[in-house]
Amino acid sequence: MTRIIADISVSLDGFVTGPGPGPDSGLGIGGEALHTWAFSDDPDDRRVLREGTARSGAVVLGRRLFDVVDGPNGWDGTTGYGAGEVGRPAFVVVTGAPPKTVRTADLDWTFVTTGLADAVAVARERAEAASAAGGRDLDVVLMGGGATIRSALEAGSVDGLSLHLAPVVLGAGTPLFTGGAPRTLVQREVLATSTATHLTYDIRR
Repeated sequence: MTRIIADISVSLDGFVTGPGPGPDSGLGIGGEALHTWAFSDDPDDRRVLREGTARSGAVVLGRRLFDVVDGPNGWDGTTGYGAGEVGRPAFVVVTGAPPKTVRTADLDWTFVTTGLADAVAVARERAEAASAAGGRDLDVVLMGGGATIRSALEAGSVDGLSLHLAPVVLGAGTPLFTGGAPRTLVQREVLATSTATHLTYDIRR
């Protein structure tokens, strides 16, 4: 069964970027520390990255995050979603209007202009097709940004939450949680490395 998994790095004080994020500084001031684990040589960090990428049948992201990863300082052949790992999932972007050009045109981009629910539905179809072709279950991964994941959580459309808790206090930035209805999480796994604590939860409906 295809599951919807929100997967994001977060600071100890609950921010997914530092202050002042933008196209030229996607993670804001100090925000690079959130993703230290993704470039670590620690074998457990590498396993978390490898397994997360391998399970991704499709990936959903918001337009602001797309503009960062597709920008001049964004993804390339050595950095990006699971760069260097197995798998090249489809990417589904929630946006008001498709971009006129795409720098990372070698990736599989779909732009959905009718809202997050429709974007998740498109991603589920892509993940299910990839699952059928590969003979194994694959997930839809919500990679962010924070507002996209918050909206999905508030809509009750997320089955699981994977947090990579970085040992950094940013003080300000983009918060992951800003209130909303209470959620009950079932803790499934905790893995501590030198660069992060990887937390896996199921979300009770």
